[in-house]
Amino acid sequence: MEKFGPFECEFVAVNHSIPDALAVFLRTAGGTVLHTGDFKMDQLPLDGRITDLRHFAKLGEEGVDLFMSDSTNADVPGFTTAEKEIGPTLDRLFGQASKRLIVASFSSHVHRVQQVLDAAANHNRKVAFVGRSMVRNMAIAAKLGYLDVPDGILVDIKNIDNLPDNRVVLMSTGSQGEPMAALSRMANGDHRVVVGQGDTVILASSLIPGNENAVFRIINGLLKLGADVIHKGNAKVHVSGHAAAGELLYCYNILEPLNAMPVHGETRHLIANGKIALDSGVPEESILLADNGTVIDLRDHQADVVGQVEVGFVYVDGSSVGEITDADLKDRQVLGDEGFISIITVIHRATGKVVSGPEIHARGVAEDDSVFDEIIPKINAALEEAVLNHGEHTTHQLQQVVRRVVGTWVNRKLRRKPMIIPVVLEA
Repeated sequence: MEKFGPFECEFVAVNHSIPDALAVFLRTAGGTVLHTGDFKMDQLPLDGRITDLRHFAKLGEEGVDLFMSDSTNADVPGFTTAEKEIGPTLDRLFGQASKRLIVASFSSHVHRVQQVLDAAANHNRKVAFVGRSMVRNMAIAAKLGYLDVPDGILVDIKNIDNLPDNRVVLMSTGSQGEPMAALSRMANGDHRVVVGQGDTVILASSLIPGNENAVFRIINGLLKLGADVIHKGNAKVHVSGHAAAGELLYCYNILEPLNAMPVHGETRHLIANGKIALDSGVPEESILLADNGTVIDLRDHQADVVGQVEVGFVYVDGSSVGEITDADLKDRQVLGDEGFISIITVIHRATGKVVSGPEIHARGVAEDDSVFDEIIPKINAALEEAVLNHGEHTTHQLQQVVRRVVGTWVNRKLRRKPMIIPVVLEA
């Protein structure tokens, strides 16, 4: 038990794919809160560390005013499959593979990596970790005793070319289609590991919602290279690290919370979790389906929505953090999708006549800049008219004139909406 300011925190062991996962029970002046974090109720975990339901029951007896539970699998009926059922499948696939094996998983999934190491040892294969996070995390896990590495089984990726293909296993990152991860680069032919005919690739992970297109793109790329691709859809090579509906209902019945606020999931998951809470006896008015930034007030055993604070993304862009905005990203999207046009013109300050230019440069808009020749007279005329009709004018106003003329013409002629950067100088 720890005390942080006005909060007394009690930590409860829960089972998850990451070792030593913990739920947190908060005692406050306003009431008690239990947050599960990511968890499931695997009764036969590889590390022997089950979710401490006895402790949950004690907290239920003390009283849980607000229960915040993992919603990721709330719409999945029943109970999550035990991790130990994956081992035999991996062992069978390792026995069937005639060439190299590439297994992709989360770099935090120590239990899955342990199963890969065990299967590799059973079939006399060496294992190389691929991807910075995989190498770093497994080194830490081994050092702390969470990963049991058989003697002599690990090799550096630089040395795999010295081994026969049927003696190699690559434990890789990139199971979610991350563009810069090792597996994506292999599928694109942009990695030192060259995937070839007869290699077996195992995607030992679930699809995170939103990553479907990226993952299927990788699968298609690997298949084109001649690899056999095994994934959760065609073999039992992964089980979720999150509680299904049956496990959540079990928790609600043990705890009997006064209020429930589903967390960790999309709207559909939160709603499904809320229905489970309702079925278990939590009053409908005490089930809070909150968005990011929703302010919840817990007082006298009652939780209520009392406000909303503005929240958003903090973008990491190279070495800068939080400096790039949504407008910057929109500009980049326009540049990538529609192209770029710059127009540089020098005009006479008094007459508005063009002294030099317009000089038009385009990227990603048309094959030849000569396509813009017919718009040049229209730019000249628009500038002269703007100067003559508006005695007081600024270069910014004239640049907007050029932007409108070019933008209208490009939209009608080329059916494009590129970024347009006009520069007007007065001589």
